[in-house]
Amino acid sequence: MTTHDGDGTAADRTAQQDRPAAGSVPATWMARPRPARKNHWDRFGWLMAVIWLVFLVYPVLALLDSAAPLPWIVIGWTALAVFVLLYVVGFMRGVAGAGGLGRRPDAGQWAFFGGLILCALASIPAESGSALSFLPFIMSFASYGLTRIAHWATTIGAVIVTALWVFLLPGGLDYLSILAIVGLLGVVNTVSTWLIIRSADAERLSLELATSEGREALARDVHDLIGHSLTVVRMKAQLARRLIDSDPERARAELADIEALAAEAISGVRSTVAGARAASLTEQLAASTDALRSAGISPVVDGEPGVLSPAQGLTASWILREATTNILRHAEASTVAVSLRPGLLAVQDDGCGAGDAEGNGVRGMRERAAAAGAHFRLTSPSGGGTRVEVTW
Repeated sequence: MTTHDGDGTAADRTAQQDRPAAGSVPATWMARPRPARKNHWDRFGWLMAVIWLVFLVYPVLALLDSAAPLPWIVIGWTALAVFVLLYVVGFMRGVAGAGGLGRRPDAGQWAFFGGLILCALASIPAESGSALSFLPFIMSFASYGLTRIAHWATTIGAVIVTALWVFLLPGGLDYLSILAIVGLLGVVNTVSTWLIIRSADAERLSLELATSEGREALARDVHDLIGHSLTVVRMKAQLARRLIDSDPERARAELADIEALAAEAISGVRSTVAGARAASLTEQLAASTDALRSAGISPVVDGEPGVLSPAQGLTASWILREATTNILRHAEASTVAVSLRPGLLAVQDDGCGAGDAEGNGVRGMRERAAAAGAHFRLTSPSGGGTRVEVTW
């Protein structure tokens, strides 16, 4: 049997059955579409942002003990309240998909970011160094809700500003703990956002790969089905043409077979596209032997389809189909032997032998065997012809 570049493989006339053919809470701003129906996190995720606001207790204590003029204290309280509002709403927008972590942030996120900075600046006259406590929140907002450039710029800027305040201003050493928090949070945000973005990228690539593989499998199934069916139709059409004068009754029978094959091929394509088409090995064996006899080739079957498990039989049926198509197209054989043993399918013809190039048909058989955990071999026996062997 010649399995040269057998372009088709597939659907025998009788093969009609179905086949079963991805230190800061804002890390939750994942690159994902917002579901149509809210889940618990979408509804209550804002609570996590509120919990972290407990660290604003330091600006609150500073305002309570502030010796600044009353107008600045009022501004400080106002700035603190607006800061909390902007941070919580901005966090909720990020969860809802407004941007961040690999997604382009919308203009609103930048406006919220600017508002947070302005609130922190407005609180300095009343809070002095305690206003540095706003920086970890601003850093996290930039890291998880904006871009990587914004993350680096904000992180570096926050470290520099805090360090200058601590080491250059009188009494700055009282805020040394804030410098440590800012530095540590910069490292945590850098690592966690990098991991989140990598995970999202990997999930997207995995989805693209699965989609591509699904398309390849569907294309291969349709290719195999149409290739085999059209090959058999062609052989029967040629036979009917030769018989139309000498044996009209048999010619009509062949034409009826062609009509049935065309109908079955259409049905097979539809069910394959729907993702549910398979032929049992028993049906495929009967269909292959019938197609070979119609082409004047003598099939010899040694063994029973039942010696293979259902899973093995599914793969064997596809490979037998492709092998039959290649024989009909290329082999110029007179005899084909099909051997079935536990864990083995072998198809051997006495034709002209396999070509040097490996075409779509052979590649398809090799891929199907590999996907089923089987070993595929294509050889040219010393006596001539081609042998296809699949073992589990």
